[in-house]
Amino acid sequence: MDYEQDFDFENRLVDTNEIPEDRIEMDTDNPLRPKTLSEYIGQDKVKENLKIYIEAAKQRGESLDHVLLYGPPGLGKTTLSQIIANELGVNIRITSGPAIEKPGDLAAILTNLNDGDVLFIDEIHRLNRSVEEILYPAMEDFAIDIITGKGQMAASYHLPLSKFTLVGATTRAGQLTAPLRDRFGVILRLELYSPEELSTIITRSADILNIKIDNEGALELASRSRGTPRIANRLLKRVRDFAQVLNNGFVSLDIARLALDKMEIDELGLDRNDRRMLEAMIRFYNGGPVGLETLAAAIGEESVTIEDVYEPYLMQIGFLQRTPRGRCVTAEGYRHLGFDFKGTNSTAVQPNLFDN
Repeated sequence: MDYEQDFDFENRLVDTNEIPEDRIEMDTDNPLRPKTLSEYIGQDKVKENLKIYIEAAKQRGESLDHVLLYGPPGLGKTTLSQIIANELGVNIRITSGPAIEKPGDLAAILTNLNDGDVLFIDEIHRLNRSVEEILYPAMEDFAIDIITGKGQMAASYHLPLSKFTLVGATTRAGQLTAPLRDRFGVILRLELYSPEELSTIITRSADILNIKIDNEGALELASRSRGTPRIANRLLKRVRDFAQVLNNGFVSLDIARLALDKMEIDELGLDRNDRRMLEAMIRFYNGGPVGLETLAAAIGEESVTIEDVYEPYLMQIGFLQRTPRGRCVTAEGYRHLGFDFKGTNSTAVQPNLFDN
């Protein structure tokens, strides 16, 4: 069987990373994006602390300390950066680590900021090291040193900057260098959302998009959204299509279940690709341990995609383990897929895993 063709890795509905239809999320005018902390649902501890920090900075008439937001993708780091700017009453400039290729690119951004403005750098862990070196004095002393020319013609210019607030976002806080991490005064971790919180987000989004939905339908969507608002809003838009054609536009519990089953997203948010990867491990490697490169070759996918896209959620829900010898499917993973777990030499009770 050709497993490369069997796996559809592009534009997965349950992918926490951005896909083309999510591009509107980067738009500051996106109607689904909350504008204030009071509108922002979930992350209560983060909101409580941010509210204090912002109010204290406003009372002192100072810029807010630099803020680092970290956690899984799709939880609202970009949204929070825009809320910070709105609450402070200042402008925001949005960019990303890979987009700032040269020190001159960063210098051009920094010199155009006004007092108190917010600079948001997404994927800040991917900053070029030469760019990062320029960022250190900018964050600490609000100044940059630029060297022009070479050899005897070289000249150094010290440029003072307006006092700004850098908001950095990363899904990999461990990859930040210590000097950069230490320059953030406020470090906040965003956690996965509960089904109840996601249900509230879905109800709010449905109201904005003029979608009729009941509490049971919203909760069903929420339970299959992997604790991620980005996925929840994405699924809401797809389920809306089924409701429009089959139920006069009303998203009920039955319609939500029907639509999600048709999209092959199960009650825990696993899609066809998640299940087939686990099934391949069970069938060909007795559930593991299996090495990352071996697994990648077996399913026709790059190892980095398995590490970044598939493993995090499967590990969070306890279906997959990383061991020194390789990846293993857990007893919970076996049971969810309908297999008998018999320890290391487990065997499947279903003979034809890939017929469906």
